[in-house]
Amino acid sequence: MTTGLLLIGFPAATGLAGLVFRHRGLARYFALAAPVVGLYMAAMCAIMNPKFALTLADFGPIRVDLALEVSGTAAAVAIATAFVTLLVQAYSVPYLRDDPHYPAFAAQVNLFCAAMLLVVTADDLVFLLIGWEVMGACSYLLIAHYAKLPEAPGAAAKAFLVTRFGDVAFVLGVMILGAAAGSFRIGELAEVPDGPAAAGMLLILFGCIGKSAQFPLQIWLPPAMAGPTPVSALIHAATMVAAGAYVLTRLIPVWPAHLLLIVAIVAAVTMIGAGLCALAARDLKGVLAWSTVSQVGFMFAAVAVAAGDAALFHLVSHAGFKALLFLTAGVVIAIAGTNGSLRTTRLRPGDSPLAFWAMTIGLASMAGLPPLGGFYSKEAVLGAAYEAATPAGVVVFWAGIVASILTAAYAARLWLLLFWRGAPARDERAVVPSGEAFSLWALMIVILAFGGLYFAGPFLLPELHLDLMSLLLLATLGGFAVVADAWWRGHRKGVPAMDGERDPAGVLGRARPAMAAGFYAERLAGKGFRAIARTASGAARVLDERLVDRTAVEGSARATLAAAEDTAAGHRGGLVRYLRLSAAGTLLVTAVAIGVSLWS
Repeated sequence: MTTGLLLIGFPAATGLAGLVFRHRGLARYFALAAPVVGLYMAAMCAIMNPKFALTLADFGPIRVDLALEVSGTAAAVAIATAFVTLLVQAYSVPYLRDDPHYPAFAAQVNLFCAAMLLVVTADDLVFLLIGWEVMGACSYLLIAHYAKLPEAPGAAAKAFLVTRFGDVAFVLGVMILGAAAGSFRIGELAEVPDGPAAAGMLLILFGCIGKSAQFPLQIWLPPAMAGPTPVSALIHAATMVAAGAYVLTRLIPVWPAHLLLIVAIVAAVTMIGAGLCALAARDLKGVLAWSTVSQVGFMFAAVAVAAGDAALFHLVSHAGFKALLFLTAGVVIAIAGTNGSLRTTRLRPGDSPLAFWAMTIGLASMAGLPPLGGFYSKEAVLGAAYEAATPAGVVVFWAGIVASILTAAYAARLWLLLFWRGAPARDERAVVPSGEAFSLWALMIVILAFGGLYFAGPFLLPELHLDLMSLLLLATLGGFAVVADAWWRGHRKGVPAMDGERDPAGVLGRARPAMAAGFYAERLAGKGFRAIARTASGAARVLDERLVDRTAVEGSARATLAAAEDTAAGHRGGLVRYLRLSAAGTLLVTAVAIGVSLWS
């Protein structure tokens, strides 16, 4: 019990303390101590699998519990979360060494970590909602950290509002499931009738789509790159974006089977659409942002075929290679001295061997090259889809194959544009600060060790599908071949292919501007919200003019004038009329009094 509470409580306490005590030295200590303790506690939870429950409120038919349950899979996700947070904090010490707001930044990162750990371990949906909402608040603060950047406040507001839009549906879904089950305990929701289960899970799905930046609520994630690079690594790799997929894996037993096709369609559209956007993106962090949207689509695809273990396998694998890619992107941008645009950001492999090999290993794992972990986690997802033999399985299997081709293509394109475009010679190798270098080395070692473990898959995991692995490898090589051909033909014409603005080889064609702009989803969403706002304001105006003004205000005025005129007319009756009315009133009161006395 104590282990599970400390897993969440210590990072939360250090985060709150860091917000109060704004001392840089103390902030640095808290920044590293919190994830170290969290990592140790997560490892202990993997061994002990603690459970804890305390009733917070009992309303008769409905009960709310402060409940934690750290299963083996939850412990694995908690370890990944704490490990990535530790490396992000170590990376941030030199990265933000001149930032006066570093203490607040470090505290917010620890709170972010604690919120994600609460989502991972909570066994009560109301309790889980606390972590879910704290993540949203922390994401706003962290994305807006560079408040002087023109785009940062707007990006933070967009992330907050879009995810809150989904969270409204999430909360309603939680209420429906809890009311139907009589409890918010996740383990007790499997017996909810199909009607409430369908309504509740569709609403929760919409909330998870918002938090995980899936179609159609993906518009907030690419602009969120305005935040510091460590924030991008944290959000994309181990916390907020993965939270939606994780919650859906916890609720797989509640899903009515016939509705999983909806999840499959969301996953398929997201995987392919975001892959196309990544292939056309014009800046380094933009490619990585769209790749996150696409890779989380693989996790949703696993949920669509009720393969929770495959989804979590890819979640953990993605946490490693995406954290490595974003942290390396920060190093590359700093060495190149650019804003990350692919037209200007270029290095030679010898300028920084550490950055070159870190980016190469991260991209290779994301593309799905064996023996790295990304290959095996994608194989697990596609294998589950292939075995499902359901409409949802067919949709996500073929969408996953197409998305794998696109992943290999945009990974190869990014690698070529960064390191093989004839960067200007430098006098000496760039020196990577020790904290940043430590994070890159640690992630590379973990990714290589993770892949090496699964390289013995046929011996350790005999259920692996060798034919499917061959198909996945062919898809990856196909994506590489498309980009290599475009690159070669572009160089023959004297222009590097796909350099950020031009596409002389014709791979992307006329769709390039639309893909680079995210298929104009943000513009369409803006027009849609403005249309809704105009409609709502017009309805409010009509309501005010016709109901409030004409009925309430003008109607009450007319009634008051009519009453005044009747009263005035009554006062013009003369003495005889007044005497008659007084006599009639007296007789009426007397008759009523006699009747009441007789009745009693």
